[in-house]
Amino acid sequence: MRPIHDAEVLGAAAFSVEEAARACGVEVLWLQKRVEAGVLQVHVQSDGWRFDSVTLVRARRVAQLESCFDADPQLAALTADLIEEVARLRKQLELR
Repeated sequence: MRPIHDAEVLGAAAFSVEEAARACGVEVLWLQKRVEAGVLQVHVQSDGWRFDSVTLVRARRVAQLESCFDADPQLAALTADLIEEVARLRKQLELR
């Protein structure tokens, strides 16, 4: 899997579940299980689930953590939370 970088925000519901799965290199079922477990957030629309670019980056990160470290989804999600918080705090420090 390619390295994960900060993403450009494309909109609140830019990706279908199939597009998100393809972009993350995972199966649709993988995404469905992570949404049902509360690891990923989804926008529910009349045409199905939609993912924003921030969630897409998070999904890629969770998939990478699960794969590289054989982590279960909840542990990968917690690690992703910590990575996101550190990035937020670093940006906050840069603004000072």
